[in-house]
Amino acid sequence: MYRNFFSVSGITLLSRLAGFLRDVMVSAFIGAGAMGDAFAVAIRLPSHFRAIFGEGAFNAAYVPTYLRIYEQSDIWAARHFADQIFTLLVLSQLVTLALGWIFMPAFVHLLAPGFAAEPEKFALAVKLTRITFPYLFCITLVTLHSGTLNAHGKFALPAFAQVLFNLVIMAFLAVSFLFPNAAYAAAAGVTASGVAQLALLTFSARRMHVMEKLARPQLTADVRAFFRMFGPAVIGSAGVQIAMFADTIIGSLLPTGGLSSIYYADRLYLLPVGLVGVAAGTVLLPEMSRCFAREDWAGAFTAQNRTLAMTLTLTAPFAVAFVLIPDLIVGALFQRGAFHAADTIATASVLRAYGFGLLAVVAINALRSGFQAMGDTRTPMMVSLGALAVNLLLKIVLYKPMGAAGIALATSVNAWVNLIALMVIGGRRFLFQPDALLKGVVMAAATSAVLLANVALVLQGPFVAFGHRFGLLGGPIALALLGIVGATVYAGAVVGFCRALGVTAAQMGLGRLTRRKQ
Repeated sequence: MYRNFFSVSGITLLSRLAGFLRDVMVSAFIGAGAMGDAFAVAIRLPSHFRAIFGEGAFNAAYVPTYLRIYEQSDIWAARHFADQIFTLLVLSQLVTLALGWIFMPAFVHLLAPGFAAEPEKFALAVKLTRITFPYLFCITLVTLHSGTLNAHGKFALPAFAQVLFNLVIMAFLAVSFLFPNAAYAAAAGVTASGVAQLALLTFSARRMHVMEKLARPQLTADVRAFFRMFGPAVIGSAGVQIAMFADTIIGSLLPTGGLSSIYYADRLYLLPVGLVGVAAGTVLLPEMSRCFAREDWAGAFTAQNRTLAMTLTLTAPFAVAFVLIPDLIVGALFQRGAFHAADTIATASVLRAYGFGLLAVVAINALRSGFQAMGDTRTPMMVSLGALAVNLLLKIVLYKPMGAAGIALATSVNAWVNLIALMVIGGRRFLFQPDALLKGVVMAAATSAVLLANVALVLQGPFVAFGHRFGLLGGPIALALLGIVGATVYAGAVVGFCRALGVTAAQMGLGRLTRRKQ
């Protein structure tokens, strides 16, 4: 399982690095003004739909059902099921695409009601979103192919598809002089990247002989079981996404630049979420589903605890950095071209607020997988609805006095409410059973994070002063040096504290992984 986890994480890291370069280009070409606000809406609408209805909810219902059929019947029954779902997805996405194009002004008004006060920005947002919306059709089919390949133990290529998203947008920005402005170029790149990802995954599925094909739709028992799981999963898997949807809606009511600051902070915040949280959920769900189908309860919970321990350990340094040095991070990565010092300050405050909820966001995937692997998507749905109610109330209360940072803080609170509820309910239903290994690793990571925080506070000033000698490269150099020192201290501390607490590499399942690499 760890080989798959690190495979997905490694490729996700490559994707996030490409995404960082993309965001550097976006910030330099588009900036954080009216054009940046319009593009933020244009990219968020299809991305939110994808995350809510495509990746999270779809995988939660599709992968366990596909694996159950495959384990209890045969590959042909599983392929027949996949063909049925493929056909229904194609038909539903064609309808969604048509409705989106026709009613796009209404969609944009719903997503960004504050734009109505600025007709030019609203019109630009509508045009850009019409360009990006076909991306949803492509990426939904990509999600299906990815789910099928994941079920057969293939994780690398589906993870690599996201790299294309960033590379294609960067290519279009490089030739933005061919478009009315850079926002049009980036929007066109979004849809073109969807086509590229679909082509890559279609090739991979054909090569593996698991390519789905159009079939006459039939409401078989398996298809009905899928939809019974899919409905609640739409909400259960989408709590954080719906919260971020609300960020966009309420953010549009802020002065110009507020929505852009949320967008840029969100891009940094999604680095560890994708690198660790999504990778963990992607690998853990099929692993637990397979164990539950075989009634291997001990194997399922061992996998969950190991994944949760690894997830929290890898994410803690990001949380520390986002809370303590957001100004340095944002300034070093984005402050150039059309992105000014005031934009850095605004974006940093949002990133700090997101940082408070980062650990909860990445841990939710591992907790939710226990319910989903057992076919229970209703409980995560109800938990998500409760957390969402708290979230929306806090956004309404905080966005005026705190601005964009208040919106992000409410999202962080939402994540913690969601996580704590899943832990309590999962514990009572024996779907989450923390063992001594998880407790030991969490204690080691928490202690190491406190040490890292002190290193960041002490060394930030000297490194920034040193970076000033290098002019425009000063910020990136200071951040890189602080990152190297902090990562070294944190890694050494985690290893040392784990040994002191009796947690070994063999217990974590890392011993076999090390021997394979030798």
